[in-house]
Amino acid sequence: MHNLTELTGNATSHTSLSVIIKVCVVIPFFCIFLCCIVVMLRIFATNRHFLDSSRYILFAYMLINDTLQLLSSVILFLLVMCLVTFPTVYCVPLLLLSTSTFMNTTLILATMSLERYVAIIYPLQRPAAWRSDRIWIIILSIWFLSFNFPMIEYSIGERDPAVDILSTPVLCKTVYINSSPIQAFFRAAVNILFFAVVSVVILFTYIKILLKTRKMRQDKVSASKAKHTVLLHGFQLLLCMLAFTLPITESIMAPHVSWSPEDITFFYYFCFILIPRFLSPLIYGFRDQTLRDRFGKTFLCCSNKANPV
Repeated sequence: MHNLTELTGNATSHTSLSVIIKVCVVIPFFCIFLCCIVVMLRIFATNRHFLDSSRYILFAYMLINDTLQLLSSVILFLLVMCLVTFPTVYCVPLLLLSTSTFMNTTLILATMSLERYVAIIYPLQRPAAWRSDRIWIIILSIWFLSFNFPMIEYSIGERDPAVDILSTPVLCKTVYINSSPIQAFFRAAVNILFFAVVSVVILFTYIKILLKTRKMRQDKVSASKAKHTVLLHGFQLLLCMLAFTLPITESIMAPHVSWSPEDITFFYYFCFILIPRFLSPLIYGFRDQTLRDRFGKTFLCCSNKANPV
């Protein structure tokens, strides 16, 4: 009996330590990301000329979307790690926000690739929808698509009569809230459709910009940057797609590693949910000369205020 109690205590201690380590890894990353996003959004707010460019408007929109996605996913992560349960009525909005902003990311990548394509192929006759004063129509359309599919997924599920959405506490995870086979099938079909369409768009724009670059005699630098940006969009999309290989990888890794399913899930969450969002300000913010200069001046200004001579 004493040995059994000791083993149980060791297992509990190991689990608690694992949770603490995971939280201590996620929270600093999130705080650093949030700090960078706040600085960049402040730069957009204080320099109005950025809002005259569709490219910068889409970039600011992506930063806001990634912030909402990370905020909701980190909250859900902490709730699951701490085994906090609460009624479905409070859980569903968090899951809807997390899912819709995750799907939003793929559509934003496609939209930003198309914007680069339009800017290079039609530099003087840009279509009206891609002008800075009309880009909000495309942004609203993206939100409409991203938010409707999770709503449909939730509405088509079969509800357990024993679960009262107003009072029955549940663990806030998609596999518990949207657990019926029809919901799993719908979710898989939508994810495949989204990523297939976005992959085709990114591949199309990359090839078109590549061909255009070879024909151009002037402004090759701008076209080359656009080509590299679209290529980075494809890399980000690949990281997002890998997040959906969790069930396959879990079944392959489980017999060969001593990790628990929770550890494998955390590894996937960190590598394919968090990391792609951390890459966004690095890829688009620090590669852009204008933003990089403004970013440096902002931090220099803050450091001078913190350490006055």
